[in-house]
Amino acid sequence: MPTTGNYFHLHLVSDSTGETLITVARAVAAQYANVTPVEHVYPLVRSQKQLDRVLDEIEEAPGIVLFTLLEKDLVARLEAKCREMNIPSLSIIGPVMQLFQAYLGAATTGRVGAQHVLNAEYFKRIDALNYTMMHDDGQHVEGLEEAEVILVGVSRTSKTPTSIYLANRGIRTANVPLVPGIPIPHQLETLKKPLVVSLHATPERLIQVRQNRLLSMGDRDNDTYIDRQSVTDEVAFARKLSARFNWAQLDVTRRSIEETAAAILKLFTDRQRQRIPE
Repeated sequence: MPTTGNYFHLHLVSDSTGETLITVARAVAAQYANVTPVEHVYPLVRSQKQLDRVLDEIEEAPGIVLFTLLEKDLVARLEAKCREMNIPSLSIIGPVMQLFQAYLGAATTGRVGAQHVLNAEYFKRIDALNYTMMHDDGQHVEGLEEAEVILVGVSRTSKTPTSIYLANRGIRTANVPLVPGIPIPHQLETLKKPLVVSLHATPERLIQVRQNRLLSMGDRDNDTYIDRQSVTDEVAFARKLSARFNWAQLDVTRRSIEETAAAILKLFTDRQRQRIPE
C-alpha cells in the first residue's frame, strides 16, 4: 500500500549529514499538496551495522527510499532489500556522478561528506555568520561598510532570517530596521562597498504577520503596531527612503525566505559583474 490516508513514509539514508537528501526530497514533496511525507532521516550511515537499523525501520514502515550512500556494498544491500520488499529506491547523487564521470573521464574519489570539508569556503561562511549575528537589527552600525549586503526595511519584512540565509551562503550581511520618526544611522548614507536592499511588503501582509507575532508573545495591547494607517505610513516612509538613497527594492509579500535570498543573490552577482576593477 503506497500511502495510508494522506501520508506516506519517506526514508532518507545518507552517509553524511543528510542535508542534500532533505532538500531534494522536500522540494519534490512540496509539489504534492494532498499528501504529506512522514520523514525518516538516517544520517552518517557508514557501516553494515548502522545499515541494519535502517533496514529494520524500512521494513516496519515501507515507503519511498532515497539515499546518498557511496559505499558500494551498502548500496547493493539497501537496493536488494528494497527489491525484496517491492518498494522504490533511488540514489540521488548516483546519476549525477555518472554524468560527471562520463563528461570528465575521471573516477570519483569516493570521499564521504566531501562537500563539508574545512576549506576556505567553509571558513568564509563561518566568518559571514559571525558578522551577520553581530550586525543584526541595527547593531554595531560602525561596521556596516564591511558588509557585502545590507538589508533595510520596516518590522516583519524578514530581514533577520534572510540575513542568516545569505550568511550561510558566505555573504557578509547586516540588517537595519527602518522606523518612522527615528533617523537612520548616518553610516547608511555614505556607504560605498555594500549592496543595500530595501525589503517591502504590502500593509495587509505586514499586519497579518505582526498580528501572529503579537499573539505568540501574548501582547494584545500594541494597537499602533498593527494599525492599518500606521503600517501604511511605515511602508510609504520606507519606499521614500529607498528612492532617496537609490537602494535596490524588493517586494517580499509573496516570497519565501529562500526566494527572497535568491533574488538578492542575483542582485549581488549582477552588481559584482558590473563593478569596474579598482
